[in-house]
Amino acid sequence: MTLILASRPNVYSSSPLDRIATRREDPDWIAAKLADPETLFVPVWRTRNLVRTTDDGTPEAVYLSGATAHALRMEQDGPWAFLGILEARAVFAIDISATDDPVPLLPETLGTFVDLRSVGWGVPRPEASVLAHARGLMHWRQRSKFCSLCGNPCEVKSSGHMLLCTVCNTQHFPRTDPAVIMLVHRGDKALLGHSTRFPRATMYSTLAGFVEPGETLEEAVRREVLEESGIQVGDVHYHSSQPWPFPGNIMLGFYAEGLTEEITIDPEELKDARWFSRDQMRNCDQHGFALPRVDSIARRLIEDWLAHG
Repeated sequence: MTLILASRPNVYSSSPLDRIATRREDPDWIAAKLADPETLFVPVWRTRNLVRTTDDGTPEAVYLSGATAHALRMEQDGPWAFLGILEARAVFAIDISATDDPVPLLPETLGTFVDLRSVGWGVPRPEASVLAHARGLMHWRQRSKFCSLCGNPCEVKSSGHMLLCTVCNTQHFPRTDPAVIMLVHRGDKALLGHSTRFPRATMYSTLAGFVEPGETLEEAVRREVLEESGIQVGDVHYHSSQPWPFPGNIMLGFYAEGLTEEITIDPEELKDARWFSRDQMRNCDQHGFALPRVDSIARRLIEDWLAHG
């Protein structure tokens, strides 16, 4: 099987931040940075990020600083976390979900709170990684206020990166669930499936699934493909990974060699699965189907495979 390398970084990767984790345990330094007017804040409202569109139609992240950021923090007093350093300035995520309408809290024309996946990041942008980082961490903070072991309240530690149970002292850390995503190919065709969860009725994408305990990534690829499509898989080669904080995943991308052709779908996972030729995938509109979104690793797997044939 020809080894296909990633042609460029994935969207939501290439973070420009120095996470400088040692500073998380320095309360005096954190307090000084929270009060510093030069510090940048990344607001998150009900899993949505603040984004504006430039004159040329390009999406752009909005960071808050100075009086605007100070007023927002004082008004909301919601969960926050230290993200890192960007060009010598501290960066914090702040959750303002407690307000029903965030617009009055911000200057006019500053931007709009949107789902990152709706922005259409066509190419990797470092700022998209910062927004994804903030979204994922604030999602965890909002949903992890109580100890999963004994049910008692937790207190925030490590500048928002750890929760400590106030009764049993269990430590809780942000959760990232690994999922494999793979383009199965055989000759000049690749396997794509349509799931009932897809936002578009005509969309076909690569297969994917979560890694189970005690399982290697390659074993997870072979198991998921077999379970969902009935296709036997041989060689498995790594392509790249992508943070996917929707809500808390890391997508691990692979190419997988299909050893069989007959498809038997799992109706609970897929509505349909087919082998598509390169010509069909390059002209999907003409053939009545759509490829996955441009910011996804699924699309990158497809595009890099098409470029090698």
